[in-house]
Amino acid sequence: MKNINTHSLRRFNIIMGLLHFVQGGLMLTFALTVDKVANFKLPLMSYFLQFDTTQMRLITNTDSIGKVPFGILVSVFLFMSAIAHFIIAAPKTNKIYNDGIEKGVNYFRWYEYALSSSLMIILIALLFGVYDIGALIAIFLLNASMNLFGLLMEKINQYTTKTDWSAFIFGSVAGIGPWIVILLYAFGNADPSEVPWFVYAIVGSYFVFFNLFPINMILQYKKVGKWANYIYGERTYIVLSLVAKTVLAWLVFSGVMQPT
Repeated sequence: MKNINTHSLRRFNIIMGLLHFVQGGLMLTFALTVDKVANFKLPLMSYFLQFDTTQMRLITNTDSIGKVPFGILVSVFLFMSAIAHFIIAAPKTNKIYNDGIEKGVNYFRWYEYALSSSLMIILIALLFGVYDIGALIAIFLLNASMNLFGLLMEKINQYTTKTDWSAFIFGSVAGIGPWIVILLYAFGNADPSEVPWFVYAIVGSYFVFFNLFPINMILQYKKVGKWANYIYGERTYIVLSLVAKTVLAWLVFSGVMQPT
């Protein structure tokens, strides 16, 4: 891959990092100072089997682990992205980033997505009532695995003349798992109308963005139009990440600010 405008790409990452950082700072400020945001917390539960000597059988017991400070965690995934962009723009790591871009791979992107998007989908799961710590851990790891398969896709295809789609397929299988759980909870609700509007807005908008990422990858490897240039797809990834996190963050904020 030739003629990479490294200065322009570095500047783009800095700008995106600043946009994430400013939003993260605002959300953290609201989470600490605005009562409705600060008080918007969801339960975290542990479910385990225990032998009941009265009934002489195993029963499922529930233990409350604590409350999830939703607004603070929204700010965390924004800060994660900001930090990743700033690391990419740092002089020493920027060279590693540019060398990878020339080969068609971005290690930084996939590791950051494995953390930030996994946190995002856990927050979405919580909104639909997935409070079980075990289920949330599984959702996090499945989503992280999906992104690491994305990294594997790029690593493998550095050395192939014909695109190997196996990592993409395996990643898609892992990525659909969390959504199955979320949809089971969403439509398993006795009265879906009781779920606040902003919850459906969040899951709907994020699901759209969720699917735009693999579409971007397909266009890259199919070399469709502008996507024939890997950097075009790289910029698209960055914009999609910003928009998805922005939409989720401010839908949460606008939702919790509504009258009860």
